[in-house]
Amino acid sequence: MTNKLDIKAFLDKDEEKDLLRLLTAGSVDDGKSTLIGRLLFDSKKIYEDQLDALERDSKRMGNAGEKIDYALLLDGLKAEREQGITIDVAYRYFSTNNRKFIIADTPGHEQYTRNMITGGSTANLAIILVDARTGVITQTRRHTFLVSLLGIKHVVLAVNKMDLVDFSEERFREIVDTYKEFIAGLDIPDVRCFPLSALDGDNVVGLSDRTPWYDGPSLLDYLETVPIDRDNNFDDFRFPVQYVLRPNLNFRGFSGKVASGIVRKGAEVMALPSGKTSRIKSIVTYDGELDEAFPPQAVTLTLEDEIDVSRGEMLVYPDNLPLSDRNFEAMLVWMDEEAMDPSKSYFIKQTTNLSRTRIDAVRYKVNVNTMEHSQVPLLTLNEIGRVVFTTAKELFFDPYRRNKATGSFVLIDPITHNTCAVGMIIDRVEAGDMRNNEDIPVLNLPQLGIAEESYEVVDKVVNELSRQGIAVKIEK
Repeated sequence: MTNKLDIKAFLDKDEEKDLLRLLTAGSVDDGKSTLIGRLLFDSKKIYEDQLDALERDSKRMGNAGEKIDYALLLDGLKAEREQGITIDVAYRYFSTNNRKFIIADTPGHEQYTRNMITGGSTANLAIILVDARTGVITQTRRHTFLVSLLGIKHVVLAVNKMDLVDFSEERFREIVDTYKEFIAGLDIPDVRCFPLSALDGDNVVGLSDRTPWYDGPSLLDYLETVPIDRDNNFDDFRFPVQYVLRPNLNFRGFSGKVASGIVRKGAEVMALPSGKTSRIKSIVTYDGELDEAFPPQAVTLTLEDEIDVSRGEMLVYPDNLPLSDRNFEAMLVWMDEEAMDPSKSYFIKQTTNLSRTRIDAVRYKVNVNTMEHSQVPLLTLNEIGRVVFTTAKELFFDPYRRNKATGSFVLIDPITHNTCAVGMIIDRVEAGDMRNNEDIPVLNLPQLGIAEESYEVVDKVVNELSRQGIAVKIEK
């Protein structure tokens, strides 16, 4: 009986642990995979059969001499093991007594920028590795820029291979000063720096005697305690409706995930785009009803009034509305082998909303190595730029910096159905500020006497004009 209670108490405690998602990034051979492998090994999260296989593989194809090559725990592809580099994103899960972790080991090459964006899209924290011998290099700046672009608030600068510079405090301080000078212009609020030797385990799980001048925590201690509670937006309630649940005549609820904010039973909410209001009657889950819900909980909301709400629409608080527009600017990462085609009409998927969109203009392309801006007509694979969009119907969004859930989107090719780009919304675009500030005709449909039932036809005409390179703005 006691054992059963102990097991239940352990499981209950494990269920209450929060989850930290983190990514590692750095140049080739900076030791990303080795660092994660060392974390797993020193925190006793490797099974005996895995350890046996790791020892065999280290002798056969490792790059650590007589030592165990912990990178082989992450680099599973044949090409990765042959070349000693990371190509695809590798995910590893482990937990300690205090927290659960999902680690994304992302590749360092510029040609795999899209892989890093994929791995970092859900991360709370990024570990940027640098080699103590080479210090802050071009790839370090590129990865830090990408981390900033993704809105990751916590960054760890891991100065690795300190054993190769005799654990020099002077060298460590020099690298830290250079890095902090670079990030001064980026929006990264929390940066911590660690002197490490991933291969030998110095300051990874336990503090090292070889760095007596370092008075901070070990890397794992910091990862267990870094506060991420406020990383979610709890201020702006946004509930994109995913599914209308109607199991019988007596129940009609709206299912989805709370994207941000807190919703409470009895609160007044507004449905967008209709603008109809009602109050929350109940918050239903599989385990029973709740008095309140918050991100990232998946719930079903029922309303006191029968108002028309369907997939792609959004429930919000009437006094805290998102931006609602068909025109906006966004930072775009192109992820398709086929280059951007500004004359093509793409699908845009934002929250649960799906619409057609056209690309009005590429403001500039960012050189991810130098941060310089250049004028280009389109983006190609792994390129990043600031782009202006016009959608076929209104989207409900917030700037990505304020709300990741409603400020992010993907572009889908209408022919191949490939995800060809991911975007982070900056803000709406004013009518006179589109297509590089050219004057764009504005059709005010009510003033022209066009009935509401004909709006869909007008939208089709405007989309066809867009495909021919002619921009028109509609006001309904």
